[in-house]
Amino acid sequence: MGFSTDPFLFVGKLVRDAYGRQIGRVASFMVNLDGRIDGVLVVRGDGEFFRYPNNLFVADDDDVTLLSPTEQRAKTLCDEMPLVWRKDQALNKLVENEKIPPEMFDDLHENFENALNQLKADAQTTLEKLDKEVVRCSQQVIELRLAMLHLEVEHEMGEIDEKSYQTIEMLQVSLSRVEAEKGNLEAIRNKLSNILSEKTKQTEMEKKPPQTALMLPEPPVTVNVRNLGKRVLGV
Repeated sequence: MGFSTDPFLFVGKLVRDAYGRQIGRVASFMVNLDGRIDGVLVVRGDGEFFRYPNNLFVADDDDVTLLSPTEQRAKTLCDEMPLVWRKDQALNKLVENEKIPPEMFDDLHENFENALNQLKADAQTTLEKLDKEVVRCSQQVIELRLAMLHLEVEHEMGEIDEKSYQTIEMLQVSLSRVEAEKGNLEAIRNKLSNILSEKTKQTEMEKKPPQTALMLPEPPVTVNVRNLGKRVLGV
């Protein structure tokens, strides 16, 4: 992701988010001494300038899309957490098979464990941000539906003309975009939450000391005694 080798060709281009909403226009770039882009300046409709990381942009011909930093971080965590855990599991197998010395295992295992703990903490923070984003979208959905309802009522009563009523199409487009965003946020939140819960449970199981098997008493032996005597027939 990011801009091409000649990013200044995109100056003045319209910037939209992943759901098609206008964010602003590309104003300029922050470039390091080695020529790499360190940031992208976007000017919004109110004249305010905002700086975004280059890796949040997708530039294709004349289209410039600004991705959500929270969504992108959540997707990255969904990839990184299972990868670090699998590496640690592979390390355990290597030491069990005596393919690496124990002292090397201790250092690497500690590194993997620290990295996984950091990712878990980051995931928890990201989940909290996703929750807030979902709440925001839910509130916008309610407001847009109410706005459409009031517009319908006023139109039915003849209080607004047909030309003004056409703004309902704009509200419908906005509603579909917010609902799409809400759905994506909920999906990535659930995925990240499941991965975090799974890895936390696996870590707790690994740290839990093995339980000693309880020695239960053997069940009593039941002996069936049969009447071995001869049957006496009645006279």
